[in-house]
Amino acid sequence: MKRVSIMIVDDHTLIRETWSYLLGKNENFDVVAECGNGQRAIELARDKRPDVILLDINMSPMSGFDVLKMIRKYSPNSKIIGVSMHSQPAYAKKMLRLGAKGYVTKNSSRMEMMEAIAAVSENHVFVCQEVKNILSEQMLAGDQGNPDINNLSDREMQIVRALKAGHSSKEIALELNISLKTVEVHRHNVLKKLKLKNTVSLINFINSQAFDF
Repeated sequence: MKRVSIMIVDDHTLIRETWSYLLGKNENFDVVAECGNGQRAIELARDKRPDVILLDINMSPMSGFDVLKMIRKYSPNSKIIGVSMHSQPAYAKKMLRLGAKGYVTKNSSRMEMMEAIAAVSENHVFVCQEVKNILSEQMLAGDQGNPDINNLSDREMQIVRALKAGHSSKEIALELNISLKTVEVHRHNVLKKLKLKNTVSLINFINSQAFDF
């Protein structure tokens, strides 16, 4: 059986070294590279072409989402597992939508990480149990009217994008060629549909759910 080559990308040295040590003890895995910088990760992925890449999504200045897009370009056969402190399903969905094959949180156990690596290396999709549990809870609570951005109209989504970009109602009215009163009505309807109190809570909600505008 061919050993699975792995690259670890995380801007915390201790986390990188810990995973490198733990995975290196498994005879089926071969840690071929590790780094804590997005640009370096792209270069290493291009040169090493590892089978699996463990990619922290909470890096800066390049986020894991941006790094993922570039790695997919330069090493398309590498299977990427997003690793994050965030357990919200929206983050996992975004990673998978961008081309990742797996998603685990930093609460995942060593065994679950190894299961994830084995699964994606065989071209299966893997999502950790923590995220699955939260997704199940959200689905069960769906009939209680939880905020859902999919309930917004196209025009309301335009308003939300503009608000997220920091534009005022007057600026939005000019951009969309509608009246100021119409913008205010849309803003009111957006907050009502999402059961939010004000624009600040709206932006916080959008950011927490990792929506990609």
